[in-house]
Amino acid sequence: MSENKRLISLDAFRGFTIAAMIMVNYPGSWSHVYPPLLHADWNGLTPTDLIFPFFIFIVGVSVALAYSKRLLAGVPKKPMYRKIVFRALKIFLVGILLWLFPKFDLDTIRYAGVLQRIAIVFLASALLFLNSKWKTQAIVAAVLLVGYWLAMVLIPTPGYGEAMLEPGANLAAYIDTKLLPGYMWQKTWDPEGLFSTFPAIASGITGLLAGHIILSKLSPERKIIYLFSFGFFAFMIGYMWHYAFPINKSIWTSSFVMVTSGLAAMLLAVSMFFVDQRGHTRFTKPGIIFGANAIAVYVLADVWGQIFYNIKFGGSSLNVHFMQFFETAGWSMKFGSLLYAVLFICFNFLPALILYRKRIFIKL
Repeated sequence: MSENKRLISLDAFRGFTIAAMIMVNYPGSWSHVYPPLLHADWNGLTPTDLIFPFFIFIVGVSVALAYSKRLLAGVPKKPMYRKIVFRALKIFLVGILLWLFPKFDLDTIRYAGVLQRIAIVFLASALLFLNSKWKTQAIVAAVLLVGYWLAMVLIPTPGYGEAMLEPGANLAAYIDTKLLPGYMWQKTWDPEGLFSTFPAIASGITGLLAGHIILSKLSPERKIIYLFSFGFFAFMIGYMWHYAFPINKSIWTSSFVMVTSGLAAMLLAVSMFFVDQRGHTRFTKPGIIFGANAIAVYVLADVWGQIFYNIKFGGSSLNVHFMQFFETAGWSMKFGSLLYAVLFICFNFLPALILYRKRIFIKL
């Protein structure tokens, strides 16, 4: 686990996270989904709520590992800035295009979104990493999280006369209604809205901090111990913070950041121990293949998803035909919905495998 050795565990972690994201986004029917595969209605945490912050955390770790190598190689910062900004713009614009596909109705354009948030977090994390040390990065994350918390619980929501944390009646939702143009996912607010992007940047910074541990001069064993300890303490801080600022993905609360980043760091540490230290790489290959073109695979899955869900074949979409078969057979509809999602992952694995074998890596 030296600076020059690639972390198989991180590559696999990235790929399995993308696969999980595809699975929860494309069930056979939204009317038949096992509860753990749904987001929490509001406060609280389900396994599905972990997926997006895990990926944001991985973005931060990847930024630290990638750009530290370029700095050590003496690459000038100016061309790196251009590439960073250009890549962030590409990811952001692809997110908008995916929302518009296939109708491209500009009246319903959505400027917020998953890829858009990833683009902003990547941009902020990369620029911060290139221009500051880990202590400064930790301070920035703390200021973002504490500032967001205080603003959300102390500033009265205009029109309500008091600080609110309810759906559509909180400060983040109010800012969305006033400043966020275009269509919003929840009509009057967006889970990837403007104000909640600030704590999401802090999620990326926690990944940077984990990257600093991995890049340190510590022995491989101590890196794992320190990373796990970092994750454990972050998790405990988030758990205690929950009582003052509830864990909530929809408004990306500060407690949500700490709990999810803590879990991600602990999981990465455990993966590093078994995969990179002990050499148990047998089951990592699918994750590595997905992770090699993670965002490209996510984009492709969204395109296929739109086609499979919206194009009619014999009067119904493919997923409807699939679920009708389970209903006719009298089998579990929830299991059928999950099986459809798993088969959809396998379908998207094929182009990922082709790209991997041809050594084609699409860097959006």
